[in-house]
Amino acid sequence: MRSYLAAAVQMTASSSKEENLAKAETFVRLAAERGASLIVLPEVFSWRGPRITSPTQVEPIPGLTSERLRSLAQRHRVHLLAGSFLEQTDGPRAHNTSLLLNPAGEIMACYRKIHLFDVDIPGQVQVKESDSMKPGAEVVLCDTPLGVFGLSVCYDLRFPELYRQLAQQGAEILFVPAAFTFPTGAAHWEPLLRARAIENQAYVIAPNQIGKNVYGFADYGNSMIIDPWGKVIARAPDKECFITAEIDRDYLEKVRRELPCLAHRRL
Repeated sequence: MRSYLAAAVQMTASSSKEENLAKAETFVRLAAERGASLIVLPEVFSWRGPRITSPTQVEPIPGLTSERLRSLAQRHRVHLLAGSFLEQTDGPRAHNTSLLLNPAGEIMACYRKIHLFDVDIPGQVQVKESDSMKPGAEVVLCDTPLGVFGLSVCYDLRFPELYRQLAQQGAEILFVPAAFTFPTGAAHWEPLLRARAIENQAYVIAPNQIGKNVYGFADYGNSMIIDPWGKVIARAPDKECFITAEIDRDYLEKVRRELPCLAHRRL
């Protein structure tokens, strides 16, 4: 498909997995009814709770969350990117895992977040993901009828070498599901997203969490869809919602053809 509607879901996840999944299902249904063929959920959309209890929320694949999402994608006949949830490993730490499902409900790709968010901004936010999460080790792409998708999650956004690898391997649409905090988001979210789109001449779909979270600090929201020229073509208001924008692969090819900087790259 050369042109289609994509949607990014912005939500505030709580410590109730059932409530979060029901909310995600509602947004996916509404986006599909609006005509979206591709729908992207934010990072940790299915559960956010006290980190001490996170070991009780990890799941295998297949498991509760992946099976609900498989059914959801199949029911609405959409490509669905399940932003991320906690995947069970063979050790004490979980993977922060993103799944791509096709309209038949089949898992097409599985990406485990590579870069973990360990940060301490005094008086604003303190997070150490590496205490409870295990980093992934694979760059993940998926060739679909809607284009070649490149997968990433949140803090990955600060590491341009990942996106250059994705672009060099053919990625046309880059996913950045996130729970980007307010202090860092206000300063860096849009510049980084636009930079990744511009330097890789790719669409960027970036659904974010919004509002005060269970940890006591706020997430930035401002979910965006950005075109290969770096233009923000959809931006979410400050509430739980979804946004849509057209993905035009012919336009992407035009940008890459007229300004072929990916082909001009020299090491």
